[in-house]
Amino acid sequence: MKKRARSAIRPTKPLVKTPMRIGSLDAPAVVGELRKIHEDAEDPDVERMPADDELFGALVYAEKHVQALRSQPPEVQRAAALKRVQLWEYLREQTEIHQVRAVEDARRAGAQWIELAPALAVGAPNAAYNKAKRLKAVQLIDETPQAHPVRRTPEAVLSAERRIALEQAAERRAQEAAQRRHELLVPVATRLLEQRESLQCDEDADYWLEEIEAVLPHCQTPLQMLSLNRYLDAALRALLKLEKRTGRSPALTEEARLALAAAVELQQGPGASHEPDSPDSSDSPDAMAHGA
Repeated sequence: MKKRARSAIRPTKPLVKTPMRIGSLDAPAVVGELRKIHEDAEDPDVERMPADDELFGALVYAEKHVQALRSQPPEVQRAAALKRVQLWEYLREQTEIHQVRAVEDARRAGAQWIELAPALAVGAPNAAYNKAKRLKAVQLIDETPQAHPVRRTPEAVLSAERRIALEQAAERRAQEAAQRRHELLVPVATRLLEQRESLQCDEDADYWLEEIEAVLPHCQTPLQMLSLNRYLDAALRALLKLEKRTGRSPALTEEARLALAAAVELQQGPGASHEPDSPDSSDSPDAMAHGA
């Protein structure tokens, strides 16, 4: 008999087909529908059926009391059985998620894989590790545009965990940079406003500097900080346009030049965010910083 060739699929390769899952389900509502079927069938013990949110107990009850539905039409019995199938599948999916959390809690508490082996119904520490990684796959998605669930292999899960850790670290760095920038936003805007008389302004620049002046004393909430950032961005764009139009730096003194350069550096530095109508790279405030 010809030996079947082993699959050459890489254990980290994304899934070709997305596995079917019940996913989100109002399980108590489905249990309630199952209870109604038993009530309509005049199940004499239906009052002993566990509450709708006690999923496992309600399913065990429905299984033990299936005889109470024998007097019902076949379509009613079939509907009740299908609801049980659906609920058991949903419970199985939820069990995997909660078992992963239990394993992670055990590991954080210092449990070794050799201790987890019997709890996971496997015979060796490496088998416990591999099973835990396979269970973890239900919580992860791969990096393809379709965002498929991660393949149930330890290698695929480790790869996904490393990728997610790198993404989270990058997000933390971006948040820290944004926080540092916000801490500088008020003093930089204040310094620029103090040099207003030493800045060559047109109507647009004056308008946005007035908006900065109005919001600056009240910058406490994230929304107020966002408004200040937008006004500062708009003021710099207006000053840049004026510089391009006149061919001269808007800063008329050394103090104004330094204040303007600090504002440009802040708006262009790490953690800066700009509105969609910000000037393109050819009109970047970097040019103003060099010319100031």
